[in-house]
Amino acid sequence: MRKIIAIRHEDKYKMERRAALAPIHVKQLTDQGLEILVESSKKRVFSDEEYRIAGAKITTDISKASLIFGVKEMPINYFEENKTYVFFSHTIKGQEYNMPLLQNMIDYKINLIEYEKITNEKDQRLIFFGRFAGLAGMINSLWSYGQRLKVLGQESGFTSIQQSHKYNSLEEAREAIKAVGNHIKTKGINPNNGPLIIGITGYGNASKGVQEIVSLLPFQEISPKELLQKSNENSFSFDRVYLVIFKESDLSTPVDKNDTFELQDYYQNPEKYKSQFEQYIPHISILMNCMYWDDHYPRIITKDFLEKLYETKHRLKVIGDVTCDPNGSIEATHMGTHIGDPVFVYNPKTRVPTMGFEGDGLLIMAVDILPSELPRESSEAFGNVLVNFVKQLAEADYSVSFEDLQVPAEFKRALILHKGKLTPDFTYMAEFLKKK
Repeated sequence: MRKIIAIRHEDKYKMERRAALAPIHVKQLTDQGLEILVESSKKRVFSDEEYRIAGAKITTDISKASLIFGVKEMPINYFEENKTYVFFSHTIKGQEYNMPLLQNMIDYKINLIEYEKITNEKDQRLIFFGRFAGLAGMINSLWSYGQRLKVLGQESGFTSIQQSHKYNSLEEAREAIKAVGNHIKTKGINPNNGPLIIGITGYGNASKGVQEIVSLLPFQEISPKELLQKSNENSFSFDRVYLVIFKESDLSTPVDKNDTFELQDYYQNPEKYKSQFEQYIPHISILMNCMYWDDHYPRIITKDFLEKLYETKHRLKVIGDVTCDPNGSIEATHMGTHIGDPVFVYNPKTRVPTMGFEGDGLLIMAVDILPSELPRESSEAFGNVLVNFVKQLAEADYSVSFEDLQVPAEFKRALILHKGKLTPDFTYMAEFLKKK
């Protein structure tokens, strides 16, 4: 029996415009003899007509498909027994809000492949939007910085930057950032605002995206140690932006003063460590948070610390929380924000957030679907990897035992549910379900 593949319409967010596979990928797959259904969508960055020309059938009913690709979470009761669904389920860390979704998928006896767990033999992720989260996050944060300064009555060269999704392409956004860079080269940063120090936590794909945008400005990378030294000496220049990348050993230190920082020990025993990031925060203008975090690790910024910080002299104006774990590594990020309402000002004294650019406190940009602000480029890059595995996934016989299932190893490692049962690497998630 011929297997039918479907690309579903994204319905979790109003401005989610991405697709797991772009028309260029559909053309490759239909040329291989595969039948592709594309659920009609008026908001998707690729038009129905683009998919039709690529060889797909446009429809409002994809029930005939046995392999369904999406991006974000699919609705509860959306599933059909024995079918295979591939999407970001946001369940592997026991996210409480998605435990009913996980239980529903178990009840429907589906096969669930989680993009976040598709890895090679070195446990490196193969399919991701992280770079585009970093790209959009940095563009948004520079825009936020300019708008926040404007509200505070301070002129800057950053007010010409727009929010990422307002640009027609990533290249157009790059040109806008380069123009600001030229302004800094010729006129410098307003001394009333500067120096401008951008700190980045983490060095993965999201961090690399952030760094790509920063590289369009005249910048100088300095170490965390140099940041403290230059701040103490007040030896910053105003004709450049300073970039500081913080690694795990900069963020955390052993609780026992007699111990030394060991990266693998930190990963395996995070409870033995505490945050030491507070020493750097007062000296950073824009903090880009790109680190992986779960609640086993120490927070890097707490509400208690922010309350103390705002009683002292400091530079911190904006946090671009690309990681966007609500109440997570940045405790003041109380929620992920929407593209249409992307920022809030957190008042450290009252501990109350106010949407928008105005108010007393710290501005936080925490859009939780940042890659969708660059939907065409991010979807094409994502699909460039995924397309290479689709035929094998479509032709697999999922009715056999997990041990006998023949799918690419990268995807078998990402199979959370097989016929509704947690696979060996994911049995730990049963504990999350007990707590729901």
